[in-house]
Amino acid sequence: MKPTTKPSTLAEWLDYQQHVHALGVDMGLDRVRAVWQRMGAPAIARQVITVGGTNGKGSTVAFLEAMLAAAGQRVGCYTSPHLIHYNERIRVAGVDADDAMLIESFERIDLARGDITLTYFEFGTLAALDLFARADLDVAVLEVGLGGRLDAVNIIDANAVIVTTVDLDHVEWLGPDRDSIGREKAGIARRDRPAIVGETEPPQGLLEALAKQGAHIERAGHDFYVEREVHRWRWHHRDGTVLDLPAPELAAPVQYANASAAIAALHALQAVSEVELERIAALGMHFPHAPARLQSLGGDPALIVDVGHNPQAARALAAWLDAQPGGRVHAVYGALADKDVGGVMTALGSRIAHWHLANLDQDTPRGLTADVLAGVLRQVLPRANFDTHDNVHQALTAARASARRGERILAFGSFFVASAVLTES
Repeated sequence: MKPTTKPSTLAEWLDYQQHVHALGVDMGLDRVRAVWQRMGAPAIARQVITVGGTNGKGSTVAFLEAMLAAAGQRVGCYTSPHLIHYNERIRVAGVDADDAMLIESFERIDLARGDITLTYFEFGTLAALDLFARADLDVAVLEVGLGGRLDAVNIIDANAVIVTTVDLDHVEWLGPDRDSIGREKAGIARRDRPAIVGETEPPQGLLEALAKQGAHIERAGHDFYVEREVHRWRWHHRDGTVLDLPAPELAAPVQYANASAAIAALHALQAVSEVELERIAALGMHFPHAPARLQSLGGDPALIVDVGHNPQAARALAAWLDAQPGGRVHAVYGALADKDVGGVMTALGSRIAHWHLANLDQDTPRGLTADVLAGVLRQVLPRANFDTHDNVHQALTAARASARRGERILAFGSFFVASAVLTES
């Protein structure tokens, strides 16, 4: 499909992209690779790091960006989805792409594609690659959108890859168990190049697929590990490298694993000396750009926003709450239809004193109503206290009205929840 009237604003281009391809998600690389080749398929950076996994991708990208910037590298980062503005998806040297840059790139992509249809995500991926190729980057960091093997970013051969975690999510696309999902995520690795496995108990399917591809596997807890103290931690590698580091500024115990995997990738690429690696890793702990990853918005009661949306992420939230004793916790929660809502609620359990359940069906066709959420909550936590609300704004207003000083409001469950909260806070 070509527009009958040429889009002129970013909003018009994004609306146009929603209608170019018949399917919102169409796994496969043939179409997007063909368009990239028509665009010349230029190198996007002197080195590329691709980050996949179920959870922790955004935080790991943030640690990589912060450390590489501390090393004086010119870095481009591609992440998704965005929280407030589409421009957040593509960052060059710490600055989001502006509307004019994106529009010019979309015009180049649309001209090159001819009669090849592209999804909304594929348009965005090609725009990131196009803009990176024009930005004289030292390093490009690409976040996988869905899976790995058939995700659009996989048309680029990365110098190193990270698979943060593997858990049940997007099972309709990736498979019914961790082994199947792990095999899909392993598809971003390349022969004779580093593949960092960020969790200590990865599924065998991931390890087997990485080995079959001939990647150089480095595993958390095996090839590198973390030694934590109260306000500091040490990163150890089996080659004898030891880095003494400050605690990550991103909250939650799981961030040590994300930071550790990011360090392992830079160590494997051997881009800097051990002394320099310790310096840039220490700086990287202080300046990661990762909004809505247990982001505190202040106030009393305190407001915390997080994009956790599946059971594994909810378990990380639970661990953070356990490590942060305080007053009662009020949840503002909304979810999409393809998520394991019961698993999320069960993981948090009695840590939530009151649930404020929000409709998301007006935000996206995939959004669940608060009544559906309430039905699941009654099943898995029959003694839970809750209210239902027409939207996130009303849920947050009610939570603020009911929470007392010294208590906390945790807004989470979907990027749509985080976006609504950040927009009005």
